[in-house]
Amino acid sequence: MDYKVLAQQTAQDILGYSQDTSGWKVAKSSKKITVSSKPSKTFHGNIYRVEGIISESTSKLADFLYKPEIRIKWDKSLKVYSIIHKIDSDTFICHAITQSFAMGSISPRDFVDIVHSKCYEGNVYVISSKSVDFPGYPPSSHYIRGYNHASGFVCSPLKDNPAHSKVVMFVQTEMRGKLSPSIIEATMPSNLVNLILNVKDGIKTHKAPPERGRHHSCHSLRKKK
Repeated sequence: MDYKVLAQQTAQDILGYSQDTSGWKVAKSSKKITVSSKPSKTFHGNIYRVEGIISESTSKLADFLYKPEIRIKWDKSLKVYSIIHKIDSDTFICHAITQSFAMGSISPRDFVDIVHSKCYEGNVYVISSKSVDFPGYPPSSHYIRGYNHASGFVCSPLKDNPAHSKVVMFVQTEMRGKLSPSIIEATMPSNLVNLILNVKDGIKTHKAPPERGRHHSCHSLRKKK
């Protein structure tokens, strides 16, 4: 498998989701965070769109969301988040184990995902992820192996205040196991609101990483024909 090609395609998928304005229905709105959803085109479940404002520049926010050593500190939904294979400075494969949630009705899952960070023109950053098979990390008997279809964050500078960012998160997670879809639909919106609140709180309490020097230029937002 060409992991780099898959990572780049997933980033394009996330960018495409951010430009798709049709069919979304608001599932929850709380503390200036809005969660919308609609049926996913890739599996029998929903894709969720979560929007909020973060008081940080897009480049610093992108590093905050991308780097495992930082994410494990702020993302309270995770108990393990570690790199198992580094592809380059912008792409890695990680193993994640989630906490249980919905008051224990949804047990921990583990995931093996490829994660990629990419800058587009206008200082728009896309942090994308998608589940992959990776040698040495088969499903175990300890956790149900979940599957993330193309998911991630789009970080865009606010037009009237470029020092702040609009973050739009897309989640389409296949929990697997014997969960009722109604349990997922009832609990997912609140959990996604909490995740963005964790971002807001975490970026205040953790020192923001330095500006990323490796991006000499950002890629065009125009789709290749």
